[in-house]
Amino acid sequence: MSKEYEGLAREILDKVGGKENVLDVYHCQTRLRFRLADERKADQAGLDSMDGVAKVLISGGVFQVVIGTHVKYVFEEIDRLVGPKKAEESGGGKQGGPKRNPAEVVIDFVSGTFQPIIPALSGAGMVKALLALLVVFELIDNQSQTYYLLNLFADGVFYYLPLLLAVTEAQKLKCNPVLAAGVAAIMLHPNWAALVTAGEAVHFFQIIPFTLTTYTGSVIPIILVVLVQAYVEKWLDRLIPKAVKLVFVPMLTFLIMGTLAFSVLGPIGSILGNGLGVFFTFLSTNASWAPAVVIGGFLPLMVMFGLHNGVAPLGVMQMADLGYDSIFGPGCVCSNIAQGVACLVVCLRTKDGKLKQIAGSASVTGLMGITEPALYGVNLPKKYPLIAAMIGGGCGGLYAGLTHTHRFATGSSGLPAVLLYIGDNSMTCFYNILIALVISAVVSGVLTYLLSLKFEAAPALTRKGESQEEAPASARKGENLKEAPASARKGESLEEAPAPTGKGENRQEVLAAKGTAVPEGGSGACEDGTIYSPMNGEIITLEEIGDGVFSAGVLGQGCGIRSAEGKVYVPFDGEVILVADTKHAIGVRSRDGMEIMIHVGLETVELGGEGFDPVVKTGDPVTKGQLLMNFDLEKIGEKYPTVTAFLITNSFAYQSVSLVKQGRSQVGEVMIKTEKP
Repeated sequence: MSKEYEGLAREILDKVGGKENVLDVYHCQTRLRFRLADERKADQAGLDSMDGVAKVLISGGVFQVVIGTHVKYVFEEIDRLVGPKKAEESGGGKQGGPKRNPAEVVIDFVSGTFQPIIPALSGAGMVKALLALLVVFELIDNQSQTYYLLNLFADGVFYYLPLLLAVTEAQKLKCNPVLAAGVAAIMLHPNWAALVTAGEAVHFFQIIPFTLTTYTGSVIPIILVVLVQAYVEKWLDRLIPKAVKLVFVPMLTFLIMGTLAFSVLGPIGSILGNGLGVFFTFLSTNASWAPAVVIGGFLPLMVMFGLHNGVAPLGVMQMADLGYDSIFGPGCVCSNIAQGVACLVVCLRTKDGKLKQIAGSASVTGLMGITEPALYGVNLPKKYPLIAAMIGGGCGGLYAGLTHTHRFATGSSGLPAVLLYIGDNSMTCFYNILIALVISAVVSGVLTYLLSLKFEAAPALTRKGESQEEAPASARKGENLKEAPASARKGESLEEAPAPTGKGENRQEVLAAKGTAVPEGGSGACEDGTIYSPMNGEIITLEEIGDGVFSAGVLGQGCGIRSAEGKVYVPFDGEVILVADTKHAIGVRSRDGMEIMIHVGLETVELGGEGFDPVVKTGDPVTKGQLLMNFDLEKIGEKYPTVTAFLITNSFAYQSVSLVKQGRSQVGEVMIKTEKP
């Protein structure tokens, strides 16, 4: 346990609402995964801005904090701080927290069961890769004792895979993992294997027939068995008196589950497993290209929404059934290499010193198979490298699929993974995966470079951490107050600044009537690419909003505004193109085609319009300074964050989008400058 990460762990735990708010916590290769009693108690924006945290996501009902490859050490400190929890508190009994849909429950269950065994599978896979290399280069003979023993080292994990799954699934379901392992051991016992080999019918007490099926290396049977065992064990625990519980609960668990495993659950699982095997064989024969293309192209999106946790185990199941994986492995490694290369090109092309440093290290980890730093730190915020990587990964996956490329062991999904494609005393899959990775790298790299000629041609939206030279002149530290708009000068309070009072009222007329200097910008027609502030309050960057979609710029570039009052005004002359059914968002198009969306609050769609009062409708012509919406700032703030996202939804049509004003701002002040190509 490393004390180096104790401070980071304490701060993370504090920002997720304290240990009392944590129902469960575990980790994968790069992320801490929390299940919280109340997600609203977590400070997502605060976590996102922390040093040591790459990204925060909520996916599949799990609050995910992306740390990096050293996540294990941070988890050790958090696990120590959280301490042991009762089953009822941590999810074994009646669960707290928000209600999750069935898909989220399934993904969370599959992830929690398979993620802990990944290190063992990876280690065994690399031993298999080493063994294949030794045979191919004729360093050992495949009839030798050395070969036999090395193969035993690698196959042990796969032979006893049901036992490993029993332990991790029991931990996930909060039942006794030792009893679960004991039931798995019953199913894997050599005496049962001898009965199956003999082929004679087996009847328990001469009444209950046991189906002759071998369970070594299987997946689905043990999952079904432990799923039922969790309920049986808890039922026995409630039924049996405490004085004899220690003896009779384990005894009855073995008797009941052993009988069910051989008579009902194991055979059903075996049938389902055989069905999957038929499906895998069908895909390999008739549509070998499909899985690799889908995984290669869309894996980054799957990772963002946590769907990869439900797909990756299919590769493990295929390997258990057929001895190889063509479902997940080839597409995954193509996608990871494509992402790493796209991130590397951004590193070489960007003029932002901080981004160059982030992209440089993230590209290396991406090429090694850990892509979260590249995805969340570079490719997703920049968007164009993500698109290029998805196309490159899909192209590489297409070649791998068409050539029936598959891996013979489970392991990493970066450059070291190419060794996993040596098997069956052949180098064919190894050569094909190398070609597929070259295709992924070249396509991704070339597309990223070509797109960078446009998107890296001018400074992007000013962000926290940019240098003064890179920021627009009007946003630089030390700006002369005489040069700044009068309404932004020191000493003017929000209450003192005049604001439009009704529909159709022009901001400039109000300012002039009160003797206040009119902000530069003229007519408000937006032909010069100027956007004016639509609210009184504080302007912040997209990153500070604290929402993964808005902050990443997925819906467009722009900024956030912390409103000082419940009013929204028109930022330029134009036409209303959207009033959301739930009234929380309004879209406006300027006379020259700029389209913006003003989204009041985070997750406020859940309010169903309560607290919002738009005073315009779709199709209405509007002028700069006209009132668009009233909203109840206090009422909405009781349930959701009230920060407003201001987004240019067609920002792809502009060469640059620059935030020229941050901090306190008044309606009608120049906020954003845009420049067309």
